Amino acid sequence: MSNFNELNISKAQIENLNKLGYQSMTDIQAQALPLALKGKDIIAQAKTGSGKTAAFSLAILDNINPRFFGAQALVLCPTRELATQVAQEIRKLARHIANIKVVILSGGQPIGPQIGSLSHGAHIVVGTPGRIKDHLRKQTLKIDQVKTLVLDEADRMLDMGFRDDIEDIAAHTPEKRQTLLFSATYPENIEQLSKHLQYEPQSIRIADTHDQKKIQQQLFVCQRSEKIETLKKVLSFFDIQQAVIFCNTKQVVQEVSQALQDLRCSAMALQGDMDQKDRDRVLIRFKQQSANFLIATDVAARGLDVDDLEYVINFDLPRDTDVYAHRIGRTGRADKSGIAISIASDKEEYKIEAINEHPVGDLHQDQTLTAEQATTIAPMPYVSLCLQAGRKDKLRPGDILGALTNNGGIDGKAVGKIDVLEYVAYVAVERDQAKFALEHLQQSRIKGRKIKVRKA
Repeated sequence: MSNFNELNISKAQIENLNKLGYQSMTDIQAQALPLALKGKDIIAQAKTGSGKTAAFSLAILDNINPRFFGAQALVLCPTRELATQVAQEIRKLARHIANIKVVILSGGQPIGPQIGSLSHGAHIVVGTPGRIKDHLRKQTLKIDQVKTLVLDEADRMLDMGFRDDIEDIAAHTPEKRQTLLFSATYPENIEQLSKHLQYEPQSIRIADTHDQKKIQQQLFVCQRSEKIETLKKVLSFFDIQQAVIFCNTKQVVQEVSQALQDLRCSAMALQGDMDQKDRDRVLIRFKQQSANFLIATDVAARGLDVDDLEYVINFDLPRDTDVYAHRIGRTGRADKSGIAISIASDKEEYKIEAINEHPVGDLHQDQTLTAEQATTIAPMPYVSLCLQAGRKDKLRPGDILGALTNNGGIDGKAVGKIDVLEYVAYVAVERDQAKFALEHLQQSRIKGRKIKVRKA
C-alpha cells in the first residue's frame, strides 16, 4: 500500500490530502496508518522529516466526533516548537471537517489565555508534559474521554526527565485507549515505557530516511587536547560557513561556542535548559541564515529540522550508534548531498568500530588536514530582525513583507524567511540592507500601529 486513496478514510479527507499535495505515502505512513486506523497501539522508530505527524494525525482525525467538544486526542511533545508544528499540521489535515478545534498547551507561555481557550472546549490537545500537568492540577483540562494518546519524540521526553509526568498524564486517560509512540532512537527505557502504557503494540522500524550514498563521512583523529584546533582546521579546510556542531555535554557546547566566537563569527549554543524565547531566537536565526554555527547537545537539538544543511560536525562522537545515524541524517536530505565530519580523540577507537558496524556507518580516516591559513568565516548573507508582535496580534508574514517594501522601503528580493510566532516575529533581510530595513520598520506602522523592532 503506497497511495492514500487505498486507505479506509473518508472521501473528503482524500480530497483534502490531494489539495495539500500529499501524493504517495512515506514509509512510516504506509506501515503505521493501516494499523493505526484499525485502532492498534504502535511503537515506531521514525525521525523528524519522515512524515510521522501525518501518520498519527490522520488516525486521530478518523476517530474524532466533531459534535463533542471534549478532548478526544492528546499529543505529547518534548518542546513548544514541536508542539506548534504538530498542531499546525493537524489543522491543515482537518480542513475538511467543520469546527475542529486544536489547542496548544506548552510552557514558556502565559497559562491564562490557555485556560480561556480550554473553557470553550477542544477536540485535540497538543502540548508539553509539564504544562499538561499544570492544567490537570488546576482542573482546567479533562482528558478522561481521550481515545488516542500520542507520544511524539518519546526518547527525547525521557531524556528530559518527563517519564513520571508522562505516566501520570496517561493515568488520567481511559484505560481502553489507543497509544501511539514515536521515537527517533530505541533505547531500553523506550521499551519499558511501551510495556507500561501500551497493549500488544505493533512494532515498526523505519530505516533512516537519508540516503547513505549522499552523505560523505569524514573522520579526523587527534589528541583530546587538540580537538578545538582540529575543529578550526576542519572549518578552514572545507571552507565551512554554516553547520550544526554536536557535543556530548553542555560544558563542551560552551567551550566550542566560545572558541568559535573568538573567531568573530556568529556561533550560538543551543542547550536543553534554555528558556523558550532564547531557544526560538537561536533556532530561527540559524534557519534564516543569519548565524554561522549552531552548537548543541543531542537533547537540545532534537526536533531541529533545517532545509539544505550541507554540514554536520560531530565534535564529540556519540555513545549510541543510533544517535550518530540521527545526527548525520540532518544533512543529505531530498536530492541534496551532505558531508558529516567527526572529530575523535585517539582513545575512541571503540566508538569508531561500533559506528562502522551500524548500517549507515562509514567512518574512515582517509586524509590529513592541511589548513595552514587562518580560519576565515564569512558573515552569513542575512540579518534577522525581531518584531515584538505575533500571531496573537493577528500579524501575518504578508504584513511584514508589505511594511518592509512600501513607501520607499527595500526591494522584496532582499527579504528572506519570515517566521511569525505567537507573540513575536522574525524576518531575515540581506545583510547590506539590514540597517536600512530596521530603521524603516521602526518608522513604519504595521496593521495601523507602531511595533517595536530590533536586531535579533
